[in-house]
Amino acid sequence: MKVTFPHMGNQYVATKVLLDELGVDSVIPPQCSKETLDIGTKHSPESICLPLKMNIGNYIESIRQGADTIVITGSCGPCRFGYYSILQKEILKTMGHQLDFILLDPPQGDYNKFFNSVCKLANTKNPYSIIKALAKATKALYGVDEIDEIAYHKRPREKSLGDTDRHYDQFHSDIRKAKGFKEVKALIEDTKEKMRSVEEDPERDVIKIGLIGEIYTIIEPFVNLDIEKKLGYLGVEIDKSLKISRWLTEHLYLQPLKLSSEKKIWAEAKPYLGSMIGGHARETVGYAVKYAKEGFDGLIQVYPFTCMPEIVAQSILPSVEKDFNIPYLCLIVDEMTGEAGFNTRLEAFVDLLRRRKETRGNDKLLSGY
Repeated sequence: MKVTFPHMGNQYVATKVLLDELGVDSVIPPQCSKETLDIGTKHSPESICLPLKMNIGNYIESIRQGADTIVITGSCGPCRFGYYSILQKEILKTMGHQLDFILLDPPQGDYNKFFNSVCKLANTKNPYSIIKALAKATKALYGVDEIDEIAYHKRPREKSLGDTDRHYDQFHSDIRKAKGFKEVKALIEDTKEKMRSVEEDPERDVIKIGLIGEIYTIIEPFVNLDIEKKLGYLGVEIDKSLKISRWLTEHLYLQPLKLSSEKKIWAEAKPYLGSMIGGHARETVGYAVKYAKEGFDGLIQVYPFTCMPEIVAQSILPSVEKDFNIPYLCLIVDEMTGEAGFNTRLEAFVDLLRRRKETRGNDKLLSGY
C-alpha cells in the first residue's frame, strides 16, 4: 500500500507526520500548480467546484509516482464535498485507475467507525499507536499554522521585502525531505525562530483585512493566487477565518463530545444566518461580524465558482458591510481566473482602505481642535 491524499495548504505536513509515525509508505502530492489544475479540469465535470478538480490533479500526479491508495476526509451536511470520495473514485475508475479509497469521516460521535478507517490506513489495531500518531500530527499542524501567523505579521512590516518568504519557502522545500515528527518539529521550531528574527520597519503603515470564505480556497495558495503574500507585500496584515488546525480540533476532538469552539462565531452570524446551511457559510458571516467589531479595515471573501453555501453568504455580507461600515470585496475563483485582473482588484481595494483610513485619521485630528 502506497498512500496519497489531496494537497490543501499546510495539511500535507500533518498528514505526512501521521503516515510517517504509523510506518505507512506515502506519496506526498506535488505542490498544486497549473499542470495540476489542467489535469483535474480535463477529467472532471465542467460545472463541479474547483477543489474537486484540483484533487483529481493531485491524485493523477501522485499515481504517476506509484500511489495506489487515497485517503480523504469526509463531510456532513449539504455540501458537495460529502460526495467527493464517491465522484472521485468513479472519475479515476473511468480513467482506468483501480485505487482503494480510505474515507476519514468526522466521528460525529461514532469513534468506532473513525478508528476502523484509521486502522485500515495504519494496518494496525493498536489504539495507543494510532492516538500517539494523531497527537503528533495535530501538534505539527498547529506548528505550521503558527509559522503562517508569524508570516502574516511580518510580511507587511519587513524592512527588506521578501525576507520572510525566503524562510517560509525554504521550510516548505525542506519539509518534504524530513522524516517523522522529530525532524518535522525541529524544522518548524528553526523556521519560527528565523522568521521572528526578520527585521521590521516600525514606521510601516499596516492595515488589517479579515480573509473569509470557503476553507479550501482561503487555505490553498495556488488556488487563491497567493493572496496572503500579495496582500502582505501591499502592506496588509491578514487573519484567516478558517485554519486546518482549527478544523481538525473542531471535528475530531470537540464536536464528537458535543462541544464547539465556534459557538461565539455562530452567535455573531445568527442575526443574519441562524442555521447551518452547508460548507462554512455560517462561519463566513460570523467571522465577518467578528472582524468588523474588532476594528479590521476590510473584509475579503474568497470562494470557488458555483459554491452554494458561499453564494448564500455573499448575498448576506453587503448587510454586514452596511451595518458595521466596513468595506467588503468578493473574489470568486475557478480555472479561468486571470491573475492580472485579480491583482488589479486587490490593489484597488487596498488603496480604497488606505484612503479611508487616512480620511478617518484626518477627521479625528480636525475634531480635536
